[in-house]
Amino acid sequence: MEFLLNPFPTQTYLKPLIFKPKQVHSLSLVKLRGGLEFPRRNLASLGKNSSISTGNSVNDDEMEDWELEFVGEIDPFSYQAPKKRKKQEKSRVLNDEEGMDWCLKARKMALKSIESRGLAHKVEDLIKRKKKKKKRLAKKDEISKEVEEIEEGFDFEEDNGNEDFDNQINDNVSRLRDTVSSMGDGMFLEKKEKAMEELVQKLAQFSGPSDRRKEVNLNKDIIQSQTAEEILEITSEMIMAVGKGLSPSPLSPLNIATALHRIAKNMEKVSMPSTRRLAFTRQREMSMLIGIAMTALPECSAQGVSNIAWALSKIGGDMLFLSEMDRVAEVALAKVAEFNSQNVANIAGAFATMRHSALDLFEGLAKRAADIIHSFHEQELAQMLWAFASLYEPADTLLQAIDTVFNNANQIKCCLSHETVKDDEETGVENSRDIEFGGIPDPPVLTLSRYQLGNIAWSYAVFGQLDRTFFSHVWKTLSSFEEQRISEQYRGDVMFASQVHLVNQCLKLDYSHLQLSIDGELESKIVRAWKTKRFNQKTTSSFQKEVGRLLVSTGLDWVREHPTDCYTIDAVLVDQKVALEIDGPTHFSRNTGTPLGHTILKRRHIAASGWRFVSLSYQEWEELEGEVEQLEYLRKILKDHLG
Repeated sequence: MEFLLNPFPTQTYLKPLIFKPKQVHSLSLVKLRGGLEFPRRNLASLGKNSSISTGNSVNDDEMEDWELEFVGEIDPFSYQAPKKRKKQEKSRVLNDEEGMDWCLKARKMALKSIESRGLAHKVEDLIKRKKKKKKRLAKKDEISKEVEEIEEGFDFEEDNGNEDFDNQINDNVSRLRDTVSSMGDGMFLEKKEKAMEELVQKLAQFSGPSDRRKEVNLNKDIIQSQTAEEILEITSEMIMAVGKGLSPSPLSPLNIATALHRIAKNMEKVSMPSTRRLAFTRQREMSMLIGIAMTALPECSAQGVSNIAWALSKIGGDMLFLSEMDRVAEVALAKVAEFNSQNVANIAGAFATMRHSALDLFEGLAKRAADIIHSFHEQELAQMLWAFASLYEPADTLLQAIDTVFNNANQIKCCLSHETVKDDEETGVENSRDIEFGGIPDPPVLTLSRYQLGNIAWSYAVFGQLDRTFFSHVWKTLSSFEEQRISEQYRGDVMFASQVHLVNQCLKLDYSHLQLSIDGELESKIVRAWKTKRFNQKTTSSFQKEVGRLLVSTGLDWVREHPTDCYTIDAVLVDQKVALEIDGPTHFSRNTGTPLGHTILKRRHIAASGWRFVSLSYQEWEELEGEVEQLEYLRKILKDHLG
């Protein structure tokens, strides 16, 4: 008779087992409750060697045998000494059981239990879903590799505000490339040419024959997307699909322009911060999309070119896309004859927002605008004039055409409603329209809001053309605001008051003979709103602080941040009537370095007010090395004005 302990801790019971003599040295399977089977060793020697059965202490020899038996060095069923015993064969059952993973066996038993309950189909669904997810992840990895292959040939330039440093690095890199290319008998040049050919072939996949149905479906997906991230994901997936061989490509010039425009529009909708926009733009997928847009730009329609220019101005601002805007200017100039009033306003506004000068383009835009001036709406006209004035581009042809068309004061009216008006730097490009006139058109009538009126008046002040007919008609509508409230709490009202106050002072100084300046209660309202500090907080740049510190070393009595009737001058010598303006990068065009319109107007007004004007630009200052050179330069430019 032999006994077995229950392996479950909750209950211990004794079960009689009877073995035949031949079964003493073999393993048997004991079937426990629940249908589980476990291997069991023969316990015939338990009473002889085990302390459990006898209750006596275990001697050293027995302990040594137990340890050897535990690590598997002796046969636990043999009575021979460990060293004298021959190796005996293990049973087939033992071989099978020792090589089996207990986790795998437990899993199999669990599956048997699931099958017996009729839940096998649910387990299969879970397994299939998991495999599908792995397959999807594997596919995503393949697509990522494909994107890296396509992206190898792309090279984009970005303006990070430190152009001189970038130019120095580029020069060093160019010299290094030339040196390396001369090695190996031109081997590196051949590889570079081959890589360029592969890039051209890659880009060629995004043009050519088209599938109308796929294009329409992609366009719908882009338009229905609610966020910039979602649009970028849709377009990047399509770019990767085309790179893998999808033909014909649904990425038509229309869809590319629509994608960029919608990305910019969604950024504007949520008022995305500039830092977030820059981070978004530097993504690999976004760089790919912009690169493809530049390649497809000549194939875009006039509206597509306008959309892309507007989108780049909203996505990158004046920090990025220097070479891309040069490309846009080149293509836009070739298509300028196809532009409608909205295209002209949007492209001009985009370049002005980015502080990017394009003389030839703006000359073409001025001629085109003069030809279609009848079709301009109030928003478009105000934005176009603001753009030309901001970059200080020549606009005589345009101004003459405006005087010719709007030669009657009855054609200018003032909108007194307080409805929200879009910023004049932006136009809704998705609602494009061409206005056609049959026969002799009726004289166009403009109904200007206060914000449009302020922008138009400021633009004419920058041009120095306050004696124009159109300006006099526009300016006279200001009498309508005598009964209107100009709040000091709203940004729009303060901006309007600042522009009108500045133009009124210019009229008093330079055009007093026209007798157009305003006075009385209306002037008091405008001055009160202009003087508010709520939206006119002046910040001092590090460049101004550095120059201001050296001004003290000149030994002169400088006054910092001196206020005048319209402006605050950076530093003045009151007794000598000398005004020093410290002009940072925001005062100049980012690509040509020419002064912008607001800088020209400020210099002109300060000089007209009786000050001897001195300008110190950051381009000149950065060329100086050390404080000694900088101080000598300050004394040099002040010498003539100080006598």
